[in-house]
Amino acid sequence: MRPVPLTLGLVALALVWGLPLEGRAGPFPVHMIRHMTLVAIVPPILVAGLPRLPSPPILIAALVEFAVVWGWHAPALHEAAWRAVPVFAVEQASFLAAGLLVWSSALQGRAPLAGAGGMLLTSMHMTLLGALLILSPTALYSYSGLAQQQIGGMLMLAIGTPVYLVAGLWLTSRALGQDPEARP
Repeated sequence: MRPVPLTLGLVALALVWGLPLEGRAGPFPVHMIRHMTLVAIVPPILVAGLPRLPSPPILIAALVEFAVVWGWHAPALHEAAWRAVPVFAVEQASFLAAGLLVWSSALQGRAPLAGAGGMLLTSMHMTLLGALLILSPTALYSYSGLAQQQIGGMLMLAIGTPVYLVAGLWLTSRALGQDPEARP
């Protein structure tokens, strides 16, 4: 276990869940900051601090993460999480669990090129969802106006796209730099 990344990850979790982030930006952009922190920022830090986590192949992890992210952004589930604290807690926990799953599969796997592919798939669906939120002609959620939704989509693109892209490029460079004789 590495205490510095583990501590940083836990502090980031405490901040994103504990600080009152609501303000002039409105509830949807705050939701997106929390969401992106739970799937793209905290999990790789925690994975770096924890001992090797059991994880499935990256494609399975990426598909689980896709289902969690898109499922919770379906209007009915998203609204349920907005209105009921227990549903919100399940949503937040599932975002973190899916993030840990995809990042541990990508970063701790024996095939960094496969991990890079998983990061690319994740980046693509996050980009698509962010674009949908930005380009939708109407607000998809009753508590959020269109402008807030668009800001949330821009945050998703501004945080998720570069994080997953950089991780994918780093994993690709690891794969290309490996000694072919050392590969499993």
